[in-house]
Amino acid sequence: MTKKKILFVITKSNWGGAQRYVYDLATNLPQDYEPVVAGGGDGLLFKKLKERGIRTISIPYLERDISVFKELSVFRFLIQLFRSEKPDVVHLNSSKIGGEGALAARLAGGPRIIFTAHGWAFNEAVSPLSKMFRWIASWFTTLLAHRVIAVSEYDKKCSPIRSKTIRIYNGIDLNFPLYSADIVRHSFPKGVRITGTIGELTKNKNQIALIEQAKNDPTMYVAIVGDGENRRYLMKKKEEYGLKTRVKLFGFMPSNEVLRGFDVFALPSLKEGLPYVLLEAKAAGIPIVANRVGGVGEILDAKDMSEFTLEQMLQKTIALYET
Repeated sequence: MTKKKILFVITKSNWGGAQRYVYDLATNLPQDYEPVVAGGGDGLLFKKLKERGIRTISIPYLERDISVFKELSVFRFLIQLFRSEKPDVVHLNSSKIGGEGALAARLAGGPRIIFTAHGWAFNEAVSPLSKMFRWIASWFTTLLAHRVIAVSEYDKKCSPIRSKTIRIYNGIDLNFPLYSADIVRHSFPKGVRITGTIGELTKNKNQIALIEQAKNDPTMYVAIVGDGENRRYLMKKKEEYGLKTRVKLFGFMPSNEVLRGFDVFALPSLKEGLPYVLLEAKAAGIPIVANRVGGVGEILDAKDMSEFTLEQMLQKTIALYET
């Protein structure tokens, strides 16, 4: 029997929420599916996928920043990729690749196009002109896609074409293992209360808010787990405020290796889709302080975690592949 090929496309192959989403889908599809993952670079996502025997394709020049020459090269590559791979479904992830990928798939002909909005780009704190441009780009992506997945009810309501959009929550294995997290505890004085956060170090994740709060509260100890473009800036502010012993940047570490090191989990994000790490913190029973952006409030207000399981996410997404 011929397997149904699902070609996942994502802008960056590093590790974050959208990358984990692609990984979870690609590695848990039934045996009658063939997953292939394409994206920019050759980051941790690709490394983890290769370890599971899943084929990956690096897309030259694909990165978050926009350049006319690079975008044309990416667009041509995508058309050739879709024509050569002949996928049954192209599943696009992230705003940047959404429009280019959907148009390229339409021109290549054939595949069903699914786009997952991991938080709409036009909801970021940008200028009115940039917000309008991003809304138009999102509308264009939604128009070209056959179906759009919103990872929260909030994002479904924001969709430029709501009739094409279905809400499917991100899901986790509720029985995920939690380890001792000694590396976090041993980095601070014994007995202090640790406020921790996990995520890519970017402006949207807003880790600077925790550093600013620690500056004004001499009893606050902060553990920041993750890596990204804002690392140097956060290190500079930490040193500038004299917080060397009270604020620690740990770099990238798996969430289940650090969550038990936190007395409070903080999510100061300015923009979110439906954050996996918040699902894990809630499932682990850790007290949470968070900005109610995107789908964050839906997690915080949930009476149980039954809607946020990996099984639910898989079943509902596979149903879209089949229709």
